[in-house]
Amino acid sequence: MANFQDLNLNTPLYNALDDLGFTTPTPIQEQAFNVVSSGKDVVGIAQTGTGKTFAYMLPILKNLPFSKQENPRVLVLVPTRELVVQVVDEIEKLSKYINNRVLGVYGGTNINTQKQAIAQGLDILVATPGRLYDLALSRVLQLKSIQKLVIDEVDVMLDLGFRHQLINIFDILPERRQNIMFSATMTQDVDLLINDFFKTPERVSIAVSGTPLENIHQVRYNVPNFYTKVNLLAHLLQDTEQYNKVLIFVAFKRMADRLFEQLDEFFKEELCVIHSNKTQNYRLRSIEQFREGHNRILIATDVMARGLDIDNVSHVINFDTPEYPENYMHRIGRTGRAERLGEALVFSTEKEKDAIEGIESLMKMQIPVLEIPEEVQISTELIEEERPQIKERNNPTKRKDEDAPGPAFHEKSEKNSKENLGGSYKFKIAAKYKKPKTRGDKNYNKRNKKK
Repeated sequence: MANFQDLNLNTPLYNALDDLGFTTPTPIQEQAFNVVSSGKDVVGIAQTGTGKTFAYMLPILKNLPFSKQENPRVLVLVPTRELVVQVVDEIEKLSKYINNRVLGVYGGTNINTQKQAIAQGLDILVATPGRLYDLALSRVLQLKSIQKLVIDEVDVMLDLGFRHQLINIFDILPERRQNIMFSATMTQDVDLLINDFFKTPERVSIAVSGTPLENIHQVRYNVPNFYTKVNLLAHLLQDTEQYNKVLIFVAFKRMADRLFEQLDEFFKEELCVIHSNKTQNYRLRSIEQFREGHNRILIATDVMARGLDIDNVSHVINFDTPEYPENYMHRIGRTGRAERLGEALVFSTEKEKDAIEGIESLMKMQIPVLEIPEEVQISTELIEEERPQIKERNNPTKRKDEDAPGPAFHEKSEKNSKENLGGSYKFKIAAKYKKPKTRGDKNYNKRNKKK
C-alpha cells in the first residue's frame, strides 16, 4: 500500500500531514495526485467522505509558489456555505507550514466585510457560486490571475440550479486555466458541463457510487405511514447506548421540520436539524454540536449533508426512502468509515417500493426486512401528502385554464402616480427645498452688493 512519501510532496506538507496523523493516502488521493500535478483538466468521481479535498489540494499546494500578488490564483467552488467553512478549514490544516492566504466567501453574510478581506490580498479563494459572482461584478475581486479552478460536489451544484451561475463564472475566468472537477455521481448534467467547458479531461474514478461498503450492515422496515415511522424511530432511539450518534435523512425541508417537532418532545437537547432554510449560524452550530457529541441525533436533508465530514456516526436512518439510488449510497456512506462497522436503516412505505427496488438493483443485493417491534404503535393518521388525492371528473363548474382571470389591474393611487416633469422638475424641487443662502453663493453676494 502506498504512503504519502511515495507522492513526492515537500517538507511543509509532510510536516502538516504528520501533525494530522495521516500516513496513507486514500485511493482518490493516490490516483488524482499525478493527474492534478500534470496541469491537465481532471474529472474525479468518488464518494463523499473519501478525502477529495486533500486529493486536489495536496498537488495544488505543492506546486503553488509564494507570491505577494493580491489577486487569487486558485478558485474552489462548492455548493453550500457549510462546505466553504469545511474546505477552508482543511486547506488551513494543510497550509500550516506554508505562507499562503486562504479566504472563504458565501451568501447570507455581509458582502462589505468580504470585500475588505479580498482587498487585503489572497492566494486561494473558496466560494459559493452566487456570492463569488456578486463579488466579481463589484470589481473588488479580480479573477484574471486564476490558474486553477476546482468545482467540488458538482452534482449537488447542478441539482441546486447553479448551472447558469457556473457558466457566467466560466465567462469571466481566464481562458488558460486548469479545470479540476469532483463529483460523487455521474449524471447527464455533469457530463454536459464537462463536454462544454473541459479540454479532453482525464478521468479518475474510485468506487462506483453503486458499490455498497462491506462494513455497513443494512436493514429495512416496511412501515405504513409517517406517524408509524415516527413511533418506530422514537422506539429505536431510546437505546442511547447503541444509537449513540445518529444521522437521520429526510426527503425535503418541510419533512425535516415536521420530524423535528415530533421528536422534540422525546429527545429535546439531544436533537438538532439542518436544512437550507435555517440561518447560517444555526446550521454551523448544529453541525458542530453533533460532531462534538453534544447532540446525539441530527436530522438533515440530502443536499445539506453532502460533503459534511462527521466521524463515528453509529447509524444512518433513511426516514424517507430516497428517489435516486445514488443518494442512498451517499447517505449510508456516512457511517462505517475508517474501518469501523456502520449501521444503516431504511423505512419504506408501499409508495416507496419502486425506490427500494432501484436501490437493491444498483447494489445487486437485497436489504433484509425486519418486523416492526410489537411495542411500536401502528398509526392510522395520515399527513397531507399521504391522503388520497380526490380527482374530480367532468366537473362543469371547474374553470379551465383558458378561462382563468388575467392579471389584476388597479388604478394607481394619487400619491403613487408619477408625472413626467421633464426639465422643470429640478426647479420645482429647488422651490420646495430652498437652498440655504451662504457666503459662497455668488448670487447671494451679488444681491448684497446691489443693496
